[in-house]
Amino acid sequence: MFDWLHNLVAWLVFDIFGLASSSHLGEAVHFFIYDTIKIFILIMVIIYLVTIMRSYFPVEKAREYISKKHKLTAHILAAVFGVMTPFCSCSAIPLFLGFLQARIPLGVTFSYLISAPLSDAVVIAMLISLFGFKIALLYVGVGLLVAVVAGIIIGSMNLEKEILIEIKPVETPSFAQNKPPFSSRLKEASDYTLDIFKKIYLYVVVGVGIGAFIHGYVPTDFISKYAGGDAWYAPIIGVVMGIPMYSSAAGILPLVEALTQKGMLLGTALSFMMAVVALSLPEAMILKRVLSMKLIAIFFGVVGFGILLVGYLFNIIL
Repeated sequence: MFDWLHNLVAWLVFDIFGLASSSHLGEAVHFFIYDTIKIFILIMVIIYLVTIMRSYFPVEKAREYISKKHKLTAHILAAVFGVMTPFCSCSAIPLFLGFLQARIPLGVTFSYLISAPLSDAVVIAMLISLFGFKIALLYVGVGLLVAVVAGIIIGSMNLEKEILIEIKPVETPSFAQNKPPFSSRLKEASDYTLDIFKKIYLYVVVGVGIGAFIHGYVPTDFISKYAGGDAWYAPIIGVVMGIPMYSSAAGILPLVEALTQKGMLLGTALSFMMAVVALSLPEAMILKRVLSMKLIAIFFGVVGFGILLVGYLFNIIL
């Protein structure tokens, strides 16, 4: 989707700035510029479009439809939709905000936020090519399971008051009756999008900056040294080391392959990968402006524990 941006930033960083593409600084700068612009575009476009759509469609009816579904069904639908969207943990946040804006149940929105960065068609294809069909199928299955179960747990805790941004009413009687003209809808969408952007853009810059530094400067040997082997605590170290990092699933898979070749068990390597893509420090920095620290801590704790169990499960059965 963003190949044009990737190539443009590569031209800017490597050709204009003169940084070496194989250097730590070059990788970090390219990562920072590319991901910052990409996330800004996604935030602006998705929130803008959701705001316009909600002015035409009775979102309350969609919400009512979801609420009538069995709780498990709603979470499964959200998690499957996440697999269909090619977003990393930070890129998935704009659509997460759109779901909140549409007043979709909080737990269901988290099932999407957890599932979206874990796998997509590219990741599944790469997993099959690197580790085989069985591993790919297991990975997608446990990823969906983690997303569904974690979403149900978070949704059952009544944490809606921990949302820090204002969730405007979807529709008021006067709005439904007057049917404002298209130009008014566009202005409302622009104003709301700009308001949200002003509130979170700095957190995006700081979060992606941290992720870019880790991406460019943390060596593979450092990770395999402390999380390699078959020690019982290896998955724990893998998850703890993965959370501060930031990458897409497709971007981290070559590193996972390298780690397994250096002696890391596959379950540990995949739990490390899931922690990198589903729980990242940059993601937390962005969410900090949207959600309370209590909710972020619960989100990271529940998902982190689920990923840890996945790591042990893979190590046992494989």
